[in-house]
Amino acid sequence: MFTPIIRSLLDTDLYKLTMLSPMLHRFPANQAVYSFVCRNTPEYPLASLQAEVEAQIEHLCTLTYTEEELDYLATKSFFKSDFIDFLRIFHFQRRYITVSTEGDTLTVVARGPQIHVMGFEIFVLSIINELYFRRYATPEAMEEGRKRLAEKILMLRDFRTQSPVAEVTAPNVLKFANGTSAPMAGGALHTIRHPFQFFDFGTRRRFSRDWHEEMVATLAREVPQYFRGTSNVYLAKKYGLSAIGTMAHEYLQTFQAVGVQLRNFQKEALEAWVHEYRGDLGVALTDVVGMDAFLSDFDLYFAKLFDGLRHDSGDPVVWGEKALAHYQRLRIDAHTKRLVFSDGLNIPKALRLYDHFSDRVQCGFGIGTDLSNDMGVPALNIVMKLTECNGQPVAKLSDTPGKTLCSDETFLAYLRQVFKQAA
Repeated sequence: MFTPIIRSLLDTDLYKLTMLSPMLHRFPANQAVYSFVCRNTPEYPLASLQAEVEAQIEHLCTLTYTEEELDYLATKSFFKSDFIDFLRIFHFQRRYITVSTEGDTLTVVARGPQIHVMGFEIFVLSIINELYFRRYATPEAMEEGRKRLAEKILMLRDFRTQSPVAEVTAPNVLKFANGTSAPMAGGALHTIRHPFQFFDFGTRRRFSRDWHEEMVATLAREVPQYFRGTSNVYLAKKYGLSAIGTMAHEYLQTFQAVGVQLRNFQKEALEAWVHEYRGDLGVALTDVVGMDAFLSDFDLYFAKLFDGLRHDSGDPVVWGEKALAHYQRLRIDAHTKRLVFSDGLNIPKALRLYDHFSDRVQCGFGIGTDLSNDMGVPALNIVMKLTECNGQPVAKLSDTPGKTLCSDETFLAYLRQVFKQAA
């Protein structure tokens, strides 16, 4: 019996939509290739899932946005009306995606107009994950997942009672994390920390759709003071949460292949984002060619226009200190900015980073696999990345070497040369 995994086109990450809008407006004729990769060794061959993956993709290609869903998206003031009209007629087309195998390897490639194929990514990853983990979806595994989630919630509650940090809520008044308040003594020094906030970023690597929803609903009910949203648009709509997300690597990588000088592709991408959103969605991703190269382009103009930065590779403490030093050089008060951490996080790591940075800058923590797929079964490390645009290779020079991605070693070497990075 066929059971559809994807039942709504909103069951994806917000940044797929926020990137689609500028692509529609600036590069509607772009041609692109997105390729699926499994970075670790699964417990059984993904190739065995081929027929089921194809059936799920066939179903995905029958879905369209409902008027209720479009009305919800229209409440997001950053989306232009013509983009909502485009979504009204949009549906995925089966001819643009192929599924094949070679030995034990599953290959999925989406090839066609970028505005029609870029959205496949999150859906394909969710489909493959759920099909793979169905054989592990026992009552025992679900109870283990609930137990681990309860431990995370307890850790957050302990953090609330044990951490005597405070924030200024009115002139000369401190409000502590445990709910108490006190006047500020004249001349006394206090540790003032920005609030701890974390988000669900787990759609692409979730154990299942049902577990993802249960996890989000539980966190929203149990720790609403800390759990402030989800990247999943469907769940944000259903539970009245903030939908979180701005841009991913593919957005900036696209500008490597649209006729701008390669050395200036980051500036062009950031400028286009500002033009599209006029101050909304102001968190920029920094690691397409590494943090140092990003900061060399992130001048006073962009630093003032963007609300903050997102970390996705490399040592997060080193990255955060570089960001703070950069704001200081530009004479920008870091308390007005936000650093979002989203690389392989769990609750303990997020709390340690919060303790390190939160008295100097606003912080946010996007947690993925550790929330949506912590069931006592090894998770898959799968991605579906932009590898080619307009017939040209594109690349990411990650601050974590294992995350560097490019299908053309010659282009990768040239990109390193342009941005003065060692191999």
